[in-house]
Amino acid sequence: MSLFPKRTAILVGGGPAPGINSVIGAATIRAILSGAEVIGIQDGFKWIMRGDISHVMPLTIDSVSRIHFRGGSHIGISRDNPTKDPKHLENTVSSLLRLNVDQLITIGGDDTAYSAYRVEQVADGRVRVAHVPKTIDNDLDLPKGISTFGFQTARHLGVEIIKNIMTDAKTTSRWYFVVTMGRKAGHLALGIGKAAGATLTLIPEEFGNKKIKFNQLVDIMVGAIIKRLSYGRPDGVAILAEGLVEKLDEEDFKEIVDTERDAHGNIRLAEISFGEILKHRVQDRLKQFNIKTTIVAKNIGYELRCADPIPFDMEYCRDLGFMASKFLFNGGSGAMVSIQDGRFVPMYFKKIIDPKTKRMKVRMVDVESESYHVAYRYMIRLKPDDFEDAHELAKYAATCGITLNDFKNHFEYLIQEQTVHVNGDDGVAIQHGQTPRPSKKVKG
Repeated sequence: MSLFPKRTAILVGGGPAPGINSVIGAATIRAILSGAEVIGIQDGFKWIMRGDISHVMPLTIDSVSRIHFRGGSHIGISRDNPTKDPKHLENTVSSLLRLNVDQLITIGGDDTAYSAYRVEQVADGRVRVAHVPKTIDNDLDLPKGISTFGFQTARHLGVEIIKNIMTDAKTTSRWYFVVTMGRKAGHLALGIGKAAGATLTLIPEEFGNKKIKFNQLVDIMVGAIIKRLSYGRPDGVAILAEGLVEKLDEEDFKEIVDTERDAHGNIRLAEISFGEILKHRVQDRLKQFNIKTTIVAKNIGYELRCADPIPFDMEYCRDLGFMASKFLFNGGSGAMVSIQDGRFVPMYFKKIIDPKTKRMKVRMVDVESESYHVAYRYMIRLKPDDFEDAHELAKYAATCGITLNDFKNHFEYLIQEQTVHVNGDDGVAIQHGQTPRPSKKVKG
């Protein structure tokens, strides 16, 4: 049943992700062809939550028909949060009503999803709301391993960057510590590291529910560098998920974190010099073994967020935008849009919002999966079987200029701290990621 809407509004919150404009374009065209006028709410909730309705722009088929090729957001973006103050929430709804809007499409991650949920509640049927999930972190809890939009483009471009960095590392005989975005989960770091064949990738999930001591991260990296050197390779590239910072032991966390939070209370992890701090601590630790290594710390993330989407995200996001408009036009409301097995499935806010966190559930990397097992087997890092092979261990100890027992005293605790459990090729469970000897010969 057609409801002949007065006006559809589109709003983007959170951080940029490739494919935003594809959603905007498809949603606009579908809404206009259904008889609606469409406007873009500029800069997320920033203005309308303050009662300012002057920051809007008309969206027409002509103005959006080619924007799906481009990154960024045609209508701007912001992290302003209308849910922290009841007055801001009321202003948001009243602003939409003053704009004659009765349909709202929000585009964003878990924070924006919660804002959309609350707007729909306060509007109480006066404004129907659909949310389109985006994040390059790939950490929204979509079913069947479905990617969040923007992730595949970010991973693709991240791999291109790492490919060049790996060549530079080998050419110049140096190490790179590359910190990637991923506030809670390590999907982006692992996706880039595994595809590129980086030397190793560290993600929060491999530490389970335990807090991490910063010295533990330092020794993991030192162990990898020593193991690599024992094979005659002074170079390497390590991918580190920024979410490792939030897993740090409280005292270590306070030591390295001194930065502001965004409007949703999230620490601006990309502004922390995590890679630089880790680099200097690793170099200091290596000096204890008379090993000098050039290490370059680099962050990648901002250069991925506004990239032009790859064809996968262009098509995927056009589907999402089209279905968001169709869902609202058919009388739907209060749901996140998803495409499952090629079919539209609404995921209703009431079922997916975590009542404790007030956000959508976070999808973590499954370190028990065979997909993670493959990634782990190819990593050059100290593993349990290293400490069961006296010949290999002697090589590492000789690289450090210390005895075999001293090497154990320095590094064996890392194996005891590991919580990863993966399966071997024969299907037998291997504790702590222990792998057969052939994995040692990989020179990635």
